[in-house]
Amino acid sequence: MTQANVDHAEIKKFEALAERWWDKTSEFKPLHDINPLRVDYIEKHTGGVRGKKVLDIGCGGGILSDALAQAGAEVMGIDMGEAPLNVAKLHQLDSGQSVDYQQITAEQLATTHAGQFDIVTSLEMLEHVPDPSSVIKACRTLVKPDGHVFFSTINRNPKSFMFAIVGAEYLLKMLPKGTHEYAKFIRPSELDRWARQSGLELKDMTGMHYNPLTKNYWLSNSNVDVNYLCHYRVA
Repeated sequence: MTQANVDHAEIKKFEALAERWWDKTSEFKPLHDINPLRVDYIEKHTGGVRGKKVLDIGCGGGILSDALAQAGAEVMGIDMGEAPLNVAKLHQLDSGQSVDYQQITAEQLATTHAGQFDIVTSLEMLEHVPDPSSVIKACRTLVKPDGHVFFSTINRNPKSFMFAIVGAEYLLKMLPKGTHEYAKFIRPSELDRWARQSGLELKDMTGMHYNPLTKNYWLSNSNVDVNYLCHYRVA
């Protein structure tokens, strides 16, 4: 089961882009642009990450992991893509940050590291695995009883199809075509049901918004129609 929850086509997709992960003008520009918002959100809802043990699931080339380490956290980043992990490790030579990068699934890690992390994040990752609920369950196992869990993903509705696929991939060309599959998008109600079944309780949910004219991103709980970010704690 731990091996089954890997979409090898998704892994291959990001492996092909790995060398451009830290190019802030590349396909990964949106991740670089939203990263300060993500870090601030995590800092705000945890009271700060300094000195805390953080697990970043689906870390890719390490954009979030590196920023959390820079903020003073003790970070482990896991991913199943070998090439992105190698890029993340090489980037440490430039950034000077220390992150423990490992090629392992969340489910596998949960068998050996139960209850060891103050903060667990799985951002922009759930829509890329066959069984998101399995990752959510692993997050609950990995986090400490008084810890925090953060998810972000994309809602599934006509608006998200237009904005996240047609707009971002075909019209604005912010992302490579085929980055996302509409069928894998996750409604907030679905994510919350899986989280509650795993023993997690929702504390906050906010939408992540983008203005293509100003090219600015911001968080607002006015709606979660497209991208959304949420904070959970153990129930």
